[in-house]
Amino acid sequence: MNKIVWLASFPKSGNTWTRVFLMNLFMNPSQPLSINEIHEMSPQDSGYDWYKLIDNRPRDRWTLAEVARLRHKVHAEIARHAPDLIFVKTHSPLSSWEGVPTFNMKVTAGAVYIVRNPLDVVASYANHSGLDIDPMIAIMNKANYLAPGSESLVPHPIGSWSQNVETWTAKPHPGIHVMRYEDMVTRPEKTFGGLVQFLQLPKDRKRLLKALKFSSFEQLSSQESKEGFKEGTKKAERFFRGGKTGGWRNELTTAQAQAIVNANRTQMERFGYVPDGL
Repeated sequence: MNKIVWLASFPKSGNTWTRVFLMNLFMNPSQPLSINEIHEMSPQDSGYDWYKLIDNRPRDRWTLAEVARLRHKVHAEIARHAPDLIFVKTHSPLSSWEGVPTFNMKVTAGAVYIVRNPLDVVASYANHSGLDIDPMIAIMNKANYLAPGSESLVPHPIGSWSQNVETWTAKPHPGIHVMRYEDMVTRPEKTFGGLVQFLQLPKDRKRLLKALKFSSFEQLSSQESKEGFKEGTKKAERFFRGGKTGGWRNELTTAQAQAIVNANRTQMERFGYVPDGL
């Protein structure tokens, strides 16, 4: 049976960057792949088009419990369309929703989880969602948060930042590889090289460096400027917004940063994200 490798993260944590890197690594093109081809090679598990293949009723007739039960069928359908392994983007926690496990383990080969400092996530996520910082902090701190869906996505669980991170990372598992966004930025060769090793791919430094170059922030931003990005939203001017770390110091007030730390301290401490004084 064909299998899925989940590319999991809280939103705006480097998931799309990782997908672009992997597609350029596997395809090994002579020119960077278009960012608008990525969703075809690495789909999202909440994509509405997959769900309507399983249940073609008008979507406004689906209950949340029905969407939760459809997830496993959608995962199996995605796997069935893959030639072998397929990398699938998800923002859902490794838990349950409406009494149903969020992931179909029968078609799961493993997972890569990307974690990013929530102090940096919040401004990026707010921009992506067309919200101010304070409402986004409330969403990120909200237990069992459910993304309502959109024209292209069905409703799906996300949870709070801490819930999302904890479900994937609290118990080390040989089938789950964890990467920090900050290491992806500051030590890309070592960090993405570790991902290559986890996937048991041949060691090829030249190919690794080319994939990194073809998936650099400068490359992604340039493509978005020229072509737009299908996975962007109408609420945000740009999807690839900054690609840096530590920008929160210029975007959050002390009170806003404290509110995030207060709600997420335990998980933030695990990954070295609590600033001095907070």
